[in-house]
Amino acid sequence: MGRARAIAQATERLRLGTGVTCPTTRLHPAIVAQAAATAACLMPGRFFLGVGSGEALNEHILGDRWPPAPTRLEMLEEAVEVIRTLWKGGSQDHYGRHYTVENATIFDLPEPLPEIVVAAAGTTAAEVAGRAGDGVWGTAPERQVIETFEGAGGAGKPRYGQVTLCWAETEEEARKTAFQIWPNAGITGQLSQDLPTPKHFEEAAQMVHEEDMAEKVVCGPDVARHVELVRSYVEAGYSHVYIHQVGPDQDGFFRFWEDQLRPALAAAQVI
Repeated sequence: MGRARAIAQATERLRLGTGVTCPTTRLHPAIVAQAAATAACLMPGRFFLGVGSGEALNEHILGDRWPPAPTRLEMLEEAVEVIRTLWKGGSQDHYGRHYTVENATIFDLPEPLPEIVVAAAGTTAAEVAGRAGDGVWGTAPERQVIETFEGAGGAGKPRYGQVTLCWAETEEEARKTAFQIWPNAGITGQLSQDLPTPKHFEEAAQMVHEEDMAEKVVCGPDVARHVELVRSYVEAGYSHVYIHQVGPDQDGFFRFWEDQLRPALAAAQVI
């Protein structure tokens, strides 16, 4: 949230959201509610709160038990309820299965209130997003996730897709960069949610090879490949696409975006 405040000071039109924060374990939802309200006050109409069920890497550090996925989603749905309750204004109480809030007041509330966008990697989370969220956040072009979200109450709500790619002057350079900086893209299944320390991630990443990155992350300067990647998200049903560029050469990527990728997306009627 601190970064949101800094960006608010330096921008006037940029829309910003957390992608995503976990309001269940390390951070109590009442604290997240207050922090998000403050960020939204500084960026009226330009801030949304992205939330997810979290990863052990971040959430276990205070000694709390790391619960199984169904419990984490249950906690997330209740956490969203707590946040919405506090955003009603005035003194509020909440007595739930996972959280207790007594005599809590957020004194500065934004107008309008920010959207709460719930992350979903699978259909169970998509159901939670449809019930509890104002939108859904995904990282893969999975049509079934979007359909489940819409069927659970998300019809007509925003659908944000995070597109991970690695631009560089050559495909070889991009693959090396992606492998060095983002090898966790090759770690499959629940490991990314359940590994508790950076050392464990380093050990798991040893099973990932540079060639694997070409299958997980579109690498290099080929505009057509990046256009098709973005198109796959649009065709899956996402209404908004956020591009996550892996690597330190952000200036180079923005030049690529401005000179080549954005015009190509427009010409292909993807944006």
